[in-house]
Amino acid sequence: MKKHYTSIISNGFGKFASKEFPKPIQKIINSSYVKLMGLDMSEFETPSNYPTLNKLFTRAFKKPREITKDKKIIISPVDALVTDFGKIVNEKAYQIKGMEYNIEKLFGFYHKEASKAVEGGEFVNLYLSPKDYHRYHTPDRLKIKSLTHIAGKLYPVNFPLLRNKPELFIENERVVIECEDMNSNIFVMVLVGALNVGKMVITFEDKINTNSNIREPQHYKYNDLWLDKGELFGWFEMGSTILLFSQKDTIKYSLNINQKVKFAEPIGERI
Repeated sequence: MKKHYTSIISNGFGKFASKEFPKPIQKIINSSYVKLMGLDMSEFETPSNYPTLNKLFTRAFKKPREITKDKKIIISPVDALVTDFGKIVNEKAYQIKGMEYNIEKLFGFYHKEASKAVEGGEFVNLYLSPKDYHRYHTPDRLKIKSLTHIAGKLYPVNFPLLRNKPELFIENERVVIECEDMNSNIFVMVLVGALNVGKMVITFEDKINTNSNIREPQHYKYNDLWLDKGELFGWFEMGSTILLFSQKDTIKYSLNINQKVKFAEPIGERI
């Protein structure tokens, strides 16, 4: 099967972004990107310190953000824009208002029980733009039960496509992470690839190789893998989206559509 054109474009951009140019040229590339996208670099190294554009995309904080010790608080896993959130009804959520999709199709074969478990619960869509901090962290203390890498296309996940392309999240490449919280409630995170996202890195599973030649879903199970609230578990190489799904009556989110959230900020409370 031939690669979709979005994957080819993303591969090409990934090669450029990963190339280490001579320092004077790299400095121009990095500073131009910062100005073009309007990056806020106040928590990071100066742009010229990054040896590639990709290192700039996947930058770490100079000083870690403080994580609340309140066990009831759910934090934002990323710096992002809330594009939609709400109740899961009849196994359906929304990529944006008026554009519903089926959760079982999104989660895939290995997570059918999880799609049933979150019925009546909450979904949250968090969009990372190209200017955002690209690393993702756990929103709560979570036990990782399993993970599935599902191959797909790499359409942009911007507003025009969210409004006009049905089942955009289902068509795109994604990584589905099924978890349990400290009360054994199911919590699912879905990392959705997008144009120019050559890679989605998962720190606890080095077999994941996104935007590759994999065609069948790759599934991995874990026995006693716990991640603390706020713990780093990977990064996007460019902007994309994280989807959160929780069981009924377990989390009450305090959000607004089009709200900008920051990693480590409270976004909800355990009920």
